[in-house]
Amino acid sequence: VGGEWGFAGRNVAFGVREHAMGAAVNGMAAHGGVLPFSATFMVFSDYMKPSIRLGALSQLRVIYVFTHDSIGVGEDGPTHEPVEQMAGLRAIPGLTLLRPADPTETAEAWAFAATHNGPSLIVLTRQNVPHLDRTNAKDAGAARGGYILAEAAGGAPDVILIGTGSEVALCVQAREKLAGQGVKARVVSLPSWELFEKQDARYRESVLPKGVRKRVTVEAGATLGWSRYAGDEGVIIGLDRFGASGPGGELLQHFGFTADRVTAAALGLLGRGGEAA
Repeated sequence: VGGEWGFAGRNVAFGVREHAMGAAVNGMAAHGGVLPFSATFMVFSDYMKPSIRLGALSQLRVIYVFTHDSIGVGEDGPTHEPVEQMAGLRAIPGLTLLRPADPTETAEAWAFAATHNGPSLIVLTRQNVPHLDRTNAKDAGAARGGYILAEAAGGAPDVILIGTGSEVALCVQAREKLAGQGVKARVVSLPSWELFEKQDARYRESVLPKGVRKRVTVEAGATLGWSRYAGDEGVIIGLDRFGASGPGGELLQHFGFTADRVTAAALGLLGRGGEAA
């Protein structure tokens, strides 16, 4: 299997059979001696769900990798554009889901998964993403589930911008736009809800202080569950309908995943026009 391609039999050509692939890597993990991982498109996690659930129920040391994680898939059309999958996978007990924002967070997510004594699921985007500047980050690292990527300049934040995956870059861009209008915005990268909730209360409060109620969350998927981080005064930017067929960049623009929309939502929360809560 794979030997003819120079991989010495370490790669398995599973074919188009996601459920069986998940069952096979579960079996390898149960046997021991290897750290198995599977990889396919995010939308096909639907076919693989029973295997993922059993891996979580059995607390197997396995890594499930999913790519093409949003409407950014574009030309493949709405059948291949995940919407509700992220919310469903986050609901599986015992499964740690990580959606990293850039190559650095991806490496950190993999390092966590490789040492975690249980199942991990890494969600990756199709489109290119920039390397995020973490010069001024606090407690930087995907392994804590969430952290301050960019602090508000000039004092306590007026608003907190929270994103995952490819949408974190939109929050960073919006922070700069808001700074130009005198608004102090903190950017929080939240790659893993499960890991963030495992941090102590003091750390979680330092990242998302209860006193800062103006928040904007951004993720190119279903909004279900995001109210826990947006709060009752926040704006949730997400997608609660199926996607469409077209270039990925144009679809993201069409459905409002832009720095301008994030900026407008923040301004609206502060009573300065823009998008209302």
